[in-house]
Amino acid sequence: MKSNFLVFLLLLAFLPVFAQKQSFKVACVGFYNFENLFDTIDSPDTDDSEFLPNGKRNWTTEVYNDKLKNLDRVVSELGTDLTPDGVAILGIAEIENRLVLEDFVKQEKVASRNYQIVHYDSPDERGIDVGLIYQPKYFTLTGSQAIPLMIYGSDGERNLTRDILHVSGLLDGEELHVLVNHWPSRRGGEAATAPYRNTAAALCKTVKDSLLALNPNVKVIIMGDLNDDPNSPSVKKVLEAKPKKGDVKPGGFFNPMYAYFKEGLGTMAYQDAWSLFDQIIISEGLVNEDQSGYRFHKAQVHNKPYLVQKTGQYKGYPFRTFDFDNYIGGYSDHFPVYLYLVKKEVSP
Repeated sequence: MKSNFLVFLLLLAFLPVFAQKQSFKVACVGFYNFENLFDTIDSPDTDDSEFLPNGKRNWTTEVYNDKLKNLDRVVSELGTDLTPDGVAILGIAEIENRLVLEDFVKQEKVASRNYQIVHYDSPDERGIDVGLIYQPKYFTLTGSQAIPLMIYGSDGERNLTRDILHVSGLLDGEELHVLVNHWPSRRGGEAATAPYRNTAAALCKTVKDSLLALNPNVKVIIMGDLNDDPNSPSVKKVLEAKPKKGDVKPGGFFNPMYAYFKEGLGTMAYQDAWSLFDQIIISEGLVNEDQSGYRFHKAQVHNKPYLVQKTGQYKGYPFRTFDFDNYIGGYSDHFPVYLYLVKKEVSP
């Protein structure tokens, strides 16, 4: 009798623990270079002549719709391993305008997610922009701005390139800032153009520092086609993005893509060499275990077999849209990347 009473007391003591079970909320955040998603309409403000029905690439309505359908398939899959809703926030590069995003979010596989659009026209010489789409189920937009990237050539003339898109909002009630980037390319040589990307990195860091001054626990995500690898000076030295979570200091950045880069995994290939230009870098607020709310879980490069070219000159590369000027029905010359953020929940 005495023994049974002791067991009863023990069960009573641990009853609050048994009455609770731990679960997690999951939010997926990603980035994808859509590789020249142009509409078929001639724009008087940009040089889009090659992406017209009578242009050298024969960019017809049929081809455009096929490209949209392909991108729809890819985006619909991102993040569905851990959340049926897929990617909640997606940064996008190489789009001509808002119209192409409006056409994209209506596609069959993603239409039910009710993606909303953030976009500004940029001064890029090729007429391509960055943008962002989000599911209002997860993210509430509170503000956005296009931040000009001011870089200059040796002649003192400004090189017109993509703005940095700064999107502010609430991720399930938590303040979150996302900077979507498409940094200047390496055309003209990596060393010669490195200062341009360093300037872009410094601008991102300045924005982050200004946000930290208002909220020391602010959560910031830098994403994009950086045209640099995780070990490039722009990322490693200017942003000071660390390859290990334990090395991230207050106010610093963690680069979860570095581990994949070290393993030799890339998101795009050129002259038979892989690069990991597509990155998602997160602030210390998303890795600090002492803070509440969403935390980094893991990152991923989405390189499914169907996204890899099987034949031809680019065999083994990401299955691109064109082989020179010939449409080959691919997806993009970049693989998308994404990461999971998780938040603990305690329910009775």
